[in-house]
Amino acid sequence: MICELSDLKIGQKAKVLKINVTNKEIRRHLFDMGVTRGVEVRIKKIAPMGEPVDIEIRGYELALRKQEMKGIEVEVED
Repeated sequence: MICELSDLKIGQKAKVLKINVTNKEIRRHLFDMGVTRGVEVRIKKIAPMGEPVDIEIRGYELALRKQEMKGIEVEVED
């Protein structure tokens, strides 16, 4: 199933397919943090108000806002 990273629930794993972020600063920030095409991510925690979301990527945890996650297209692993 293909969706956006912001649509995933706790515990789901996915592979990043495409980063459709138009804001160059946010796009560069995501690349610098290791969010690149082909990388596997897993949703670890979601804060009570829905933000931030902790994801596990490349062996470490990263907190992202929903807005940053919206442009990241992923393929959910079954």
